[in-house]
Amino acid sequence: MRTIKQLHRAVNAPIADLVTYRALPTSSVEYLDPFLFLNHHGPQVYRPSNKGLPFGPHPHRGFETVTFILEGDILHKDTGGHESVINAGGIQWMTAGSGLIHAEVSSEAFKQTGGPLEILQLWVNLPAKDKMVAPRYIGLQKDEIPAVTLDGGVVVHAVSGEWAGTAGAVQPLADVALAWLELPAGSRVVLPVAAARTVFFYVVRGAVQVSGAEAQARQLVEFNHDGDELAIAALADAVLLLGHALPFNEPVVSYGPFVMNTEAEIQQAYRDYQSGAFGAWKG
Repeated sequence: MRTIKQLHRAVNAPIADLVTYRALPTSSVEYLDPFLFLNHHGPQVYRPSNKGLPFGPHPHRGFETVTFILEGDILHKDTGGHESVINAGGIQWMTAGSGLIHAEVSSEAFKQTGGPLEILQLWVNLPAKDKMVAPRYIGLQKDEIPAVTLDGGVVVHAVSGEWAGTAGAVQPLADVALAWLELPAGSRVVLPVAAARTVFFYVVRGAVQVSGAEAQARQLVEFNHDGDELAIAALADAVLLLGHALPFNEPVVSYGPFVMNTEAEIQQAYRDYQSGAFGAWKG
């Protein structure tokens, strides 16, 4: 079994009236190669006639955003011409690549009626060879994502990679496996993950025991590279965000919305954005 290197607690980092906890980076962990960033928005309940999510038009280059909509919805729009509203249980996978501008806001229906909202956004690095690929966007509703039920009622929502013999809905550029899991209290599951791969393990709700330690909601578990299985037991009804990938072992230089390999590439990203290379935003 994998052993635990450290448990990291997400830090409170509200954005306007949006409840937000940042699990990565924090003062105790910078990134888990190639996983760069995780914001946990909510859970909270929006009143009717609300302003919705505050993420208006902004640029990205050099990585991918994977957004898990557990409650509520997100209206995505970008300068690549993509636009969709993804509802609870769905995901958005955006490859920023060479650069684009996008917005992530609530639908008009959600702003009018309100309701519960809980969203996870994970940033996944791109290897140097793929940082300037053409941008792409994939938006999938809940019923478009394979759901695998394991012993004890554990449900694995297979977003990418292979989970219990089932291929995920998205085929990413790099070999990155991502899923979110629902575990009823008392359930147990053992999942294979090769020792060389970095594990991303975040407890969204509830509490679990993994590798002999208890991990609670809003905790990120960092593992050593010393085993090829994860044994998880749900101490209460739990939701996990789980992923794994081979580390890129490349320099990471990030500044604001750009993640590249050198300072010069960051400076070029800003010049390209300012010159309009990321496209023109049409409100």
